[in-house]
Amino acid sequence: MKNHCCYDATPTSCKLVIFDTTLQVKKAFFALVANGLRAAPLWDSTLQRFVGMLTITDFIHILHRYYTSPMVQIYELEDHKIETWRGDSFQNVYLQYHDRSLISISPDASLFDAIYSLLKHKIHRLPVIDPESGSVLHILTHKRILKFLYIFGAVVPKPRFLRRKILEAGVGTFKDIATVHQDATVYDSLATFVERRVSALPVVDDEGKTRDSESRTKVSNLAAQKTYNNLSMTMREAVQRRQCFNEGVIKCYPDEMLETAVDRIVEAEVHRLVLVDRGNVVQGIISLSDLLQALVLSPAGIDALHS
Repeated sequence: MKNHCCYDATPTSCKLVIFDTTLQVKKAFFALVANGLRAAPLWDSTLQRFVGMLTITDFIHILHRYYTSPMVQIYELEDHKIETWRGDSFQNVYLQYHDRSLISISPDASLFDAIYSLLKHKIHRLPVIDPESGSVLHILTHKRILKFLYIFGAVVPKPRFLRRKILEAGVGTFKDIATVHQDATVYDSLATFVERRVSALPVVDDEGKTRDSESRTKVSNLAAQKTYNNLSMTMREAVQRRQCFNEGVIKCYPDEMLETAVDRIVEAEVHRLVLVDRGNVVQGIISLSDLLQALVLSPAGIDALHS
């Protein structure tokens, strides 16, 4: 990872969508859904520079904050401009939590530095920006880097610790797992996303068994289906409505090898695995961040996840 730069992980051809901050939020989120994207860089025409990213997380924060507000109707917010939502205007700060600085990286920086930046700042997308032209070349993600590492894994010796069991290796989260009951409302799940700052929630029944998985990405379907005015529906109902394009829960057992987890998460092209016991009861979560920390940063003596 130290010998390869970010440009090496850039695909020959890829889709890149950029939004001007004066674009209506409604159009922006529909564009994300239509293009199968989870985030887009934001360009400020006045400042003539990139000022941040619009993500599905922004959508979640807005829905959570204003769905029950007696002062603002949720359908009114979608007609606002992105710059209003981001809080660039001192008069309309709808996303007060938002960090206005854009975290990016140079195409010549190493993939090791990219991984460290992603994990340290707890972000999921890292724009690769040409320092000379100021253009965004690519949006680097955990998934892209792990896929790059996975491909090169066929020609380099595999580290021995990949043969260790997931639980023994301590890779993942095994305590205080954030879940949502299948009879809880969609709004309840949004509250958990915001409060726990997680990217996915196993949907469980009374016995703690997994029935589905709710991710921040799936919340974008609310925008596509125009169902964000009905967040009082249960998770059970929400899962049934989207069964036609639901990939289900990708699982792994804690006593399986770490190598198996890497293979499964890369092949399924997901962002995390739900760790379950033989009775399908949730035992933990192993994410792309956990794997990159274990595969790349931990051997170098760096813990970016907990620093």
